[in-house]
Amino acid sequence: MWVQRLGRSLVGYAPRFFRPISTRIVGKTNIEVQEQTDSQPLIFPGVWLRDNCLCEDCFHVSSQSRKLDWDKFDTRVHPLKVRTDEKAQEAIVNWSDRHESRFPIKWLKERSFREEHQEEYLADLYRPPTRLWAGSQFKTISQHFDYGQVMDDDQVLEQWLQALAVYGVALIRGAPQDEGVVRRLAERVGFIRRTTYGEEFVVQAKPGAQNFAYLSLPLPLHTDLPYYEYKPSVNILHCLVQTESPGGSNLLVDAFYVADRLRREHTEDYERLCRIVVDWNDIGSEDGREFHNIWRAPVICLDAQGQYTRVNHSVPQRDSHFNVPFEEVQPWYESYAKFVQLSRSEAYAFKTRPGEVLTFNNIRLLHGRTGYDDTEQNSRYIVGAYLDWDIIYSRLRVLKKRRNQ
Repeated sequence: MWVQRLGRSLVGYAPRFFRPISTRIVGKTNIEVQEQTDSQPLIFPGVWLRDNCLCEDCFHVSSQSRKLDWDKFDTRVHPLKVRTDEKAQEAIVNWSDRHESRFPIKWLKERSFREEHQEEYLADLYRPPTRLWAGSQFKTISQHFDYGQVMDDDQVLEQWLQALAVYGVALIRGAPQDEGVVRRLAERVGFIRRTTYGEEFVVQAKPGAQNFAYLSLPLPLHTDLPYYEYKPSVNILHCLVQTESPGGSNLLVDAFYVADRLRREHTEDYERLCRIVVDWNDIGSEDGREFHNIWRAPVICLDAQGQYTRVNHSVPQRDSHFNVPFEEVQPWYESYAKFVQLSRSEAYAFKTRPGEVLTFNNIRLLHGRTGYDDTEQNSRYIVGAYLDWDIIYSRLRVLKKRRNQ
């Protein structure tokens, strides 16, 4: 009993230990923060810290949004004094504009300007780094997931989306034989991306087809809807009926891998396909609505850092208008032909079975189909829909955050 009372009495007097923190002004405008446990200090630009003040006058907590009045913001603001609150684990800064800011050390460490920390953030939270693959590697990189588990288990949902982000393709098996599967999958992630052809669409041979895909002829490698500025990002294709004829196989190619090959083996052709703008179009009608879509972009699109953002390729949807200098036409055709030949050499063919859902990155992968015999007794019926990467990445981040918490 005495030991018990003693134990209870000591609880209130147990010493609390706080991690020592040191701060100082560096070069008049920047601030250095260092924990005793960290061998390397973290240095933050003063202007960035002032811009990201977390007080209620500068930051709206519930929306996680900056509300600092930038009409009056002084980019030459500098720290006058810095100190630490070790109990709160915060750095406190007094500024030349007579403002005071408090920054949690954990918050600062998560936003470190050290290169390795930035790379870790970009790879883990922003977007998983892609891994390119040759056609011969398809069986190694393709991952399979169970439909029921994707729908019921957030961990499996995260694994599916992660595989889709990294490799650009993933297969879901065991889906029920009904046309609502693609919608349920899309809504499990976020919501369907609507296009000219509606929300869900059916891919099958039919008379009077308004789209080349609605034929039983061989469907050349392509990306869907290159004539859209904001091209739908991910295809969801649910196989309900598969032809038993020799044809009807899916063709998939990692076009980013092909672009890499082109850059290594045919540099001038690669640069030409990155530079010359092509007119893509789609003219027709669907469900009584006429449309005339046009978008102009190169075959290979890069961002400001030279990373691939999108590949555009569809022979049927390449416009007869080609708004380039006359002397660029023949060289472009030669370069495009090399890209097509390389793509065909890297294509992997396989046949989905009823109940399987093929999901793939429409911005990165080329897809196609071998021709097949279409009869009443031997048909092929695929239901499709699109998702956008913005929605997928958002869902993936939410799932990772929940798991980490």
